[in-house]
Amino acid sequence: MLLANSLVEGFVKSNLMGQGIVALQLLGSVVMLAVIIGKFKELGFMGMLVRRFIRDFSEDKEVLEYYFRNRPAVTSACLEGIYARTCDRLLKLLTPNTRTMLTGRGSGNPNAAALTVREIELVKGACEHALDEEEIKVERGMGAIATIVALSPMLGLLGTVWGVLDAFAEMGSAGSANLATIAPSISSALVTTVVGLLIAIPGVMAYNKLTATVRNVVSGMEGFADELIGRIACEFQGRGE
Repeated sequence: MLLANSLVEGFVKSNLMGQGIVALQLLGSVVMLAVIIGKFKELGFMGMLVRRFIRDFSEDKEVLEYYFRNRPAVTSACLEGIYARTCDRLLKLLTPNTRTMLTGRGSGNPNAAALTVREIELVKGACEHALDEEEIKVERGMGAIATIVALSPMLGLLGTVWGVLDAFAEMGSAGSANLATIAPSISSALVTTVVGLLIAIPGVMAYNKLTATVRNVVSGMEGFADELIGRIACEFQGRGE
């Protein structure tokens, strides 16, 4: 309570520069808080989707079973989006008769669904491109948090230095070094630094937590992409040879 009163009193007594910086810091903190809350919710929901998809996909013996059973859209999120875009690219490399045979609506030789090494590389490229896009989506918003966390104390330092300069200018104009005269100005000048630190410290903690979560999600995506390409290569490469 004493700290809050000191901050309010210092804010009221500070100059327009200091008040503007504090207002900017508070606005940034609101934005940062909104992004942090949204990111935690997004990653939590994404984790649920990943667990459900891995569970369903792992039950299938063939790599395309889930695709034909659920028809995931290329706009699907996270692993399902990577899987859908990879399967779309895979099916485009197969002949129409082979695609019909794989869906179970026609008959034919399963060994006809063969892909060359070059075609496997094309599928792998599509998978990696989809993976990169999903990683960008997962990391979206992290830059805003990092920027606000870094700028808040820097703006606070700017406000403090500016306030101290004004305090010394006032002292020079008065022609005296009376502590009772200069102390209120110095105290007001320090408000911006205090506010900046109060924003940056919890922001750093939240950012580190989110970074660890994002790293786990990205690692899971990369592992799934490697497994998907491996299964496609095992099932389709060299058939019919």
